[in-house]
Amino acid sequence: MSDAAPSRRGTTRRGVTPAPLLSSLHAAPTDAVRRMDDEAGLLGSLVPLLAEWLPRRRWFAGKGRPISGFTLVSATELLPHHTGSTTPGLLHVLVRAHQTGSPAAVQPGGPALRAGADDCYQLLLGIQEVLPPHLAGARIGRPTGGPLHGRTVYEGLADPRLAALLLERLRAPGRLGPLRFTREKNAVISAGLTPRLLGSEQSNSSVVYGETYILKLFRRVSPGTNPDLELPRALAAKGCDRVPPPAAWFEAELPGLEAEPVTLGVLQPYLPGSADGWQLALSALAVRADFTASARALGHATAEVHGALAEALPTVVLRRPQLEHLAAAMTRRLDAAADAVPVLRPYREALRTAYEELAALGRAGRTWHAQRIHGDLHLGQALRTAADGRWALIDFEGEPARPLAERCRPQPTARDVAGMLRSFDYAAAVGRATGGTWSQRARAAFCEGYASVRGDPREDPQLLRAHETDKAVYEVLYEARHRPDWLPVPMSAIHRLAHPGPRTPDGAPV
Repeated sequence: MSDAAPSRRGTTRRGVTPAPLLSSLHAAPTDAVRRMDDEAGLLGSLVPLLAEWLPRRRWFAGKGRPISGFTLVSATELLPHHTGSTTPGLLHVLVRAHQTGSPAAVQPGGPALRAGADDCYQLLLGIQEVLPPHLAGARIGRPTGGPLHGRTVYEGLADPRLAALLLERLRAPGRLGPLRFTREKNAVISAGLTPRLLGSEQSNSSVVYGETYILKLFRRVSPGTNPDLELPRALAAKGCDRVPPPAAWFEAELPGLEAEPVTLGVLQPYLPGSADGWQLALSALAVRADFTASARALGHATAEVHGALAEALPTVVLRRPQLEHLAAAMTRRLDAAADAVPVLRPYREALRTAYEELAALGRAGRTWHAQRIHGDLHLGQALRTAADGRWALIDFEGEPARPLAERCRPQPTARDVAGMLRSFDYAAAVGRATGGTWSQRARAAFCEGYASVRGDPREDPQLLRAHETDKAVYEVLYEARHRPDWLPVPMSAIHRLAHPGPRTPDGAPV
């Protein structure tokens, strides 16, 4: 993995340790992005460490492709580290990873991020001369040369002192270089809340503060407002209490992006004692308990959220051109997934029929409404609160693998419904349910609960089948890349969807 492109933009200053670190940022913080290129060797010294560390992160999206180089987008010193001090430093970095087959690197001074460019990642780098034993697992490495020479760089979120600093920044809104911290006017955020980094690393990283707030930091970032900030704010404005409202957030404003900020993190109320739907479903399966009442209530909550989103944000009508485009996009995703996962290839032609039926309905004059939706709804995105036992929905980011513009596009609510139906199948497979009746009952109950608030999704079987097929294809690709042992779970659905036979939209035999 070569760092040839970045190394040509600066000469590594071996043996030079400025104090304070990256002192040029203090002189002119608003010029942070431009001046970081003058910090010779910063990126070059990090490249060998990042090339080894980044691909091992769960949130690294480019698995399976070699890294060919890095471009430093911005570096902002949130807390200086002084030579000889035991106080850690914290460096906020946005870095683009270039991979084989990707567009060429853009030069510093040009657009910092742009559609079609290589993935950009948010890093919070802790800096100490000697890393204490309790942080050994967070170690990234010791740079050779550059302004970090001889110091230890590590995952800053794992250090409670540095995680607490982020909360303080959010409590006191303002700017630091390209970073802008914002707090809702009516939000009261207490000082001194103890941070706890959640160990289950997903596509992002989360820190809980004193069982009161949770901060989600987006790792793979792109220009535009993340829907996990936009949609909960819109729902809060409509008085919908099914989604925790954002209390604070922070963004980056970078050269070349005009008015498009990059959402970096969102602070929301934490729901202590709550259990997610996945845990509850598996617990019910473990004792062969009925889950239909919970599934019905969850369908009711989902329909409430969809209704509030339709009131808060614009809706559109999908006619023939839009439906043909939707079916074509699903077909392209199927073809790409089949090319990447050989076990999917024998089902390709049969699965296409679900998309062809959808396009044919559009040509026959059928229309559907589309609106903003959750975008990645499953049992793990639903929490049943300990206080009142009501369902709440979380994580409105959508599927992180899809471009932000696509995730922000109005879509049929059937996509969210299909995601939850697939999740019931996942739970049944993991919980070793026999005969398929557990999943069928849960799927039917969810649709019944949804229908009690809005229209019954089972009344549009072609639309629902197309979206469930599209979701199962996504799952196949995801599991093949990240959890190969789980691949049989979506492949079972692929077999069913490719050979549907006479079944109801719930998946139950007629």
